[in-house]
Amino acid sequence: MNELLASYAGKRIVLTGASGYVAGSLASALAKVACTVVRLSRSLRQLEPVQGIANFVDIEGDLQSRATWENALAGADFVFHLAAQTSVYIANANLEEDWKNNVLPMVQLLECCRVKGWMPCVVYAGTVTQLGIPASLPVTGEERDRPVSVYDLHKAMAEQYLLYSARQGSVTGVSLRLANVYGPGPRSAGADRGVLNKMVVRAIKGDPLTLYKPGHYLRDYLYIDDVVEAFLTAGIHAARLNANYFVVGSGQGFTIDQALHLVAERVALKTGRHVPVQHVDPPDGLSPIESRNFVADSTRFSELTGWRPRCLLPEGIDRTASSLL
Repeated sequence: MNELLASYAGKRIVLTGASGYVAGSLASALAKVACTVVRLSRSLRQLEPVQGIANFVDIEGDLQSRATWENALAGADFVFHLAAQTSVYIANANLEEDWKNNVLPMVQLLECCRVKGWMPCVVYAGTVTQLGIPASLPVTGEERDRPVSVYDLHKAMAEQYLLYSARQGSVTGVSLRLANVYGPGPRSAGADRGVLNKMVVRAIKGDPLTLYKPGHYLRDYLYIDDVVEAFLTAGIHAARLNANYFVVGSGQGFTIDQALHLVAERVALKTGRHVPVQHVDPPDGLSPIESRNFVADSTRFSELTGWRPRCLLPEGIDRTASSLL
């Protein structure tokens, strides 16, 4: 990781969604390097101070506004675009507002670069659910997308805008479609995000862990340090990755039931208290995306960059629990 971070020395890096989970972890990593990190957020009050040798420049602004991008992007070498409205249910309830939150910022970013003649490397945080319901496993990224939610449709639209602009030569751009991210860091704002982290918190408190019946759907859980390394790696290898998206996951599938039992077992080793795992009836109106199986095959990304997942689920749960005790 230190050798990778050294590649960012002297660079100007813009982080959107700076108060969020992944962006906060990226900021902490980049703080170790003599670079300039521009943290772009809708509210500076949500930003936590970061200790390190990097120069932090915090900018408050609306990502739907071109002026915000003009202020943030001047002189930027890299943009890690992580800001998003992440709830499937909020997106389905208000299509126009979700488009403004998840598509318009990308359009404004790219138009600002085109008009100004700026050519940063843009690395976008996509999601594996853009694919829809996988027909087979593992998912390689070569499958045809069939989004089943407005959220995933808009994430795919923003990604396509980026890849189009990259093909036109106005930016260098790559999208990383992330599997289920977990691990130490800021709490996820969305009620339907960061579920595994929330279960670790519940286990530490001694509360039962609950999951919707039947609980047999497969998920791929990706530890936050591996996510950070994937983004930093993508930035350095952007010329090789340009105008493409990649599936990024651990490559291991666990049913939701298996994952929660593993949380209960690993936390019990630290607290001496084993909490039960309870199956409950799913609520009405549950999105079809919840009833999917997913395991990533990140071979394409690994072969082009050398990245590989280093922390698999049992160790990741241990690290997460340790950070909370």
